[in-house]
Amino acid sequence: MTVGRLLDGKGHAVITVSEDQTLHEASRLLAEYRIGAVLIGGANGSVAGILSERDIVRAVSQGGAAALDQKVGQHMTKKVITCTAAMAVNEVMEIMTAGKFRHVPVLKDGRLDGMVSIGDVVKYRLAQLESESRSLREYIAAS
Repeated sequence: MTVGRLLDGKGHAVITVSEDQTLHEASRLLAEYRIGAVLIGGANGSVAGILSERDIVRAVSQGGAAALDQKVGQHMTKKVITCTAAMAVNEVMEIMTAGKFRHVPVLKDGRLDGMVSIGDVVKYRLAQLESESRSLREYIAAS
């Protein structure tokens, strides 16, 4: 299965923030939408960065509660690993595992088209395993 088909099923909507918003504002969005990361939008729909729960925890552990008043741009990851809709879900899973991160933005023609999370990948993989298991049970029952 491709990332594009996965996005077609889950949707292409992505929560974004600007570099000038505070960590407090970003953390409220994470809580409100029950997500683990927000993207920082760049020019013409590009991705300028990503801010995850881990980034916020790291900032607070270093700066205390006052860190929540700091700008997203100070704490975001600027070198964002992305994928395309044509990539296989298994390939993105390998990228996430190797990089030890849980969110990968999906780009189409250099512009943001969606986001794939580790939860999306696990859900796909479990459905795939269930389908294989069902097929094997049916094969054995027919023998």
